[in-house]
Amino acid sequence: MKEFEKPRAQLPESPFEPVRKKDSVWRTYRWPMIGTLLLILALLAFFVPLPYYLEMPGSSEDIRQVMRVNHKNDEASGSYDFVTVAVKQATFSDIVYAWVTPFTDIHSEQEMTGGSSSEEFFRINQFYMETSQNTAKYQGLKTAGKETEMEFLGVYVMQVAEDSTFKGVLNIADTVTAVNDKTFKSSKELIEYVGSQKIGDKVSVTYTEDGQTKIAEGKIIKLVNGKNGIGISLIDRTEVKSDVPIEFATAGIGGPSAGMMFSLSIYTQVADPDLRQGRHIAGTGTINHDGTVGDIGGVDKKVVAADRAGAEIFFAPDNPVTEEVKKNNPNAKSNYDEAVETAKKIKTKMKIVPVKTLQDAIDYLKKN
Repeated sequence: MKEFEKPRAQLPESPFEPVRKKDSVWRTYRWPMIGTLLLILALLAFFVPLPYYLEMPGSSEDIRQVMRVNHKNDEASGSYDFVTVAVKQATFSDIVYAWVTPFTDIHSEQEMTGGSSSEEFFRINQFYMETSQNTAKYQGLKTAGKETEMEFLGVYVMQVAEDSTFKGVLNIADTVTAVNDKTFKSSKELIEYVGSQKIGDKVSVTYTEDGQTKIAEGKIIKLVNGKNGIGISLIDRTEVKSDVPIEFATAGIGGPSAGMMFSLSIYTQVADPDLRQGRHIAGTGTINHDGTVGDIGGVDKKVVAADRAGAEIFFAPDNPVTEEVKKNNPNAKSNYDEAVETAKKIKTKMKIVPVKTLQDAIDYLKKN
């Protein structure tokens, strides 16, 4: 009897075979693919800007690095420091850093720039710095008993409200020199005059743009603060005349908050070279035409920066919080109170000194 090999049944090709082939490809290339994906995510996290900004402690810089009086360097021992807040447009990694780092705040693009482009925002802050330098020259020299004159040239246009009838007419850096053919000696006078007009009243604004004088007409509107106005943010454009030459080199540094320390440094070099007595002194605050010291933002970060630089004394504006501010923010603190609170948190030995005027800072240094 013969035995025959039973023929094997022809099995259909497995429907899972293509999957096994793809799975093999995935196993071969998965780590390079994962690595590439992680690299792309890392690049996005570290380099792609988001519509947010970070504020963090900046630097505490010796004023002698950016200012000279009478073409001379200040050779006295010790130093006066102006203190900065570092601002940068945030990436995702920056946001994570801010969440876990004290004294680092996150602000939306609208909160930080007011709707201006980054270029416009930094340009605006350059105008603030220019104005603070002029006011510092005036106050420092005047307090030192030197002849000086502050000439008011008009107001820089810093922003134009969306509902302003001058939107698209006035632009950043234009200088308003008159309203209804009326000139002024300060931005305060201009604001008071415009605020005295009625809503809907026609107004004529004289301004300069790129060196050319122009006239535009618009109307008085109700501002977000409830007052009447033409809907522009502004800052004084001034020029100081004196026989004492003062030179600044502050390219890349913006804002008005170094005004008080600039004034103090000018006064010291002109009137009292030994006022510092070798001490490392930092501080912040705007300076006004009458010598008063104005509030600033980010005082907590400036206290941290000054402490890191080894400052012994820190001058902070000491103005009471207004009822209007308290109404909007019941937890609002004065610059001085916030500075003291920050000093306790970081356990610094730096002395926090309250000042309302430039003279307050001078008097403290003379007595202590």
